[in-house]
Amino acid sequence: MPGDGDLADDPALWVHPTKPALSLVLGTNKVEGLFVYDLAGREHQRVDLGHVNNVDVRGNLVVASNDQVNGLSWVHITPTESGAVIRHIGDTKVERRAPYGVCLGLIDGHPVAGVTYSDGAIELWQATESADTITAELIRTEKVGSQVEGCVFDDDERRLFFGEEDHGIWSIELADPASLPQEVDTIAAGRGLVEDVEGISLYTLENGGGYLVASAQGADRFIFYERQPPHRLVGAIRVASSRDGLVDGVSHTDGIEANSAALPQFPRGVLIVQDDANPWIEQDQNFKLIDWRDVERGLALPLR
Repeated sequence: MPGDGDLADDPALWVHPTKPALSLVLGTNKVEGLFVYDLAGREHQRVDLGHVNNVDVRGNLVVASNDQVNGLSWVHITPTESGAVIRHIGDTKVERRAPYGVCLGLIDGHPVAGVTYSDGAIELWQATESADTITAELIRTEKVGSQVEGCVFDDDERRLFFGEEDHGIWSIELADPASLPQEVDTIAAGRGLVEDVEGISLYTLENGGGYLVASAQGADRFIFYERQPPHRLVGAIRVASSRDGLVDGVSHTDGIEANSAALPQFPRGVLIVQDDANPWIEQDQNFKLIDWRDVERGLALPLR
């Protein structure tokens, strides 16, 4: 993402339904909108949305938090035999000021966006897409003590995880409308999290298996937990420069994306992380793609 300054923030992966090699990485640029890349890192398209911060994907629907419209910007991806057609299909205004983080889930067959704010609130907006338009309504609000950004839905388990930047990670059981946020891990526990708790993502496997991943931005590392309660700590990794020295290491990561989809270059999936320096701080910020097999080796995970 060429240019100086804090531009890149959050990645998301769209998997082509029939040709995985044509899958795309969507990354937010805080002043221009979405930058779209192929799996080799080549720029595919730019979607002019303005001041977007976070982005997420479910199926062919994309949502981004957008300060410029004080709401959510929705994008639809139509797969083709040779790639994809990407279109902005509308915006949803929110009442709170400055939507910060965003995540997208498919809960009981309905797209639901989680929107986070600096006052500690997280809102759930249920979306309805028809033809070239989309509408969304607020269905739930929860709140913790301080600023929240990263979040991720576990669709199958009907659970939402989110990070309170100066405190730790929370979960909400969505099946119970009266459920309250429950702590998954805290900075005070001293198990690897530090300020700021930033990106949150989920690597899913069959039968409820998989891992919750969080970016501990202030320590340049990534913390892994078991997907299922009580979310046992698995370990932590850092991302160093490539062995050939052509790709620099990762520091001060904001947004992340974990995905278990089998891709040609990444047969067991991929971890995608924002990097704030390429190679210098706030210069040509970008997104780094890490083969999940290297994550498995780094954490000594059981190989599938």
